[in-house]
Amino acid sequence: MKSSPKYSTHRARLFALLAAMLAAAAALSLALGPVGVPLGEVLRALFSGDDASAAARIVVYARAPRTAGCILAGASLAVAGAITQSVLANPLASPGTVGVNAGAGLAAAICCAIAPDSLALVPAAAFAGAMAAALLVLFIAERTGASRITLVLAGVAVSNILAALVDAVVTFAPDALNAYADFRIGSLESLSMERLAWPAAAAAVGLAAAFSLTNELDVLSLGGETARGLGMDAGRMRVLLLAVAAALAGATVSFAGLLGFVGLVTPHIMRRFSGGEARALLPACALGGAVLLLVCDTASRLVFAPYELPVGITLSLIGGPFFIWLLLRQRRGRTA
Repeated sequence: MKSSPKYSTHRARLFALLAAMLAAAAALSLALGPVGVPLGEVLRALFSGDDASAAARIVVYARAPRTAGCILAGASLAVAGAITQSVLANPLASPGTVGVNAGAGLAAAICCAIAPDSLALVPAAAFAGAMAAALLVLFIAERTGASRITLVLAGVAVSNILAALVDAVVTFAPDALNAYADFRIGSLESLSMERLAWPAAAAAVGLAAAFSLTNELDVLSLGGETARGLGMDAGRMRVLLLAVAAALAGATVSFAGLLGFVGLVTPHIMRRFSGGEARALLPACALGGAVLLLVCDTASRLVFAPYELPVGITLSLIGGPFFIWLLLRQRRGRTA
């Protein structure tokens, strides 16, 4: 479907604005913190390769990986959320709907209980758990028709079972609680470029797949009957798109923990400005999610400096009220 010139101009302006906001948020993330670093020093540290000064080492080894992690996590979670909401036709859906968070949480808890001194294994375990749980939900839904309501119900059932298993692990291995608590809250501390390498590769594949399936996502959002009338196997395409969303979310939780609300809040905000067409919505969500997480992470470092608030708490404080507002808005729409 061809866009009108007016709509194309609006979309170009939106992307230009989001790109500018992303650049500004990234610059502030690199410069601000308990120790402020002037932007000129930031640029020299990044592009000259000189890390002799303390400020340069802070930028290169602490803030640059953290900023990159915010961009990667925000973009991946926001795109995963947009796909999930569109596929399930549910504005309250998020990657956790298909069991990603519960699976990652159980795998992380087990890893912390079995090998409490090997925290480097937690990211790989979390990714494996997220994908295993999502695939289980998708398998159940596929065997029972892969309808939207079946996917949601399967996700709720599997998530509750896995959450109960997490409680059991923590009950029998209370020493695992401290390490698991950091993962459950969600944080971007202590990142390194090496640690981000394979999650970035997985997210790049997931984003490429998502952007290549925008036409299918638009057709599927018209409803199963319409999609089948156009020759699409709606059930299998629904499963494929949700698998892409699960891979994106799984790559994120592997290094950032269970960050909430990015996949819920960002698609709603971006849909108001970009419209519902997937080829505009998904890139807008990628940029907007990165901006949101950068801003929240920078605020987490500054509000109680020199102490730091985990970014997962900041996101919940922002996303919780938004979620309540969304519920109230949904109810007013039904009763109007």
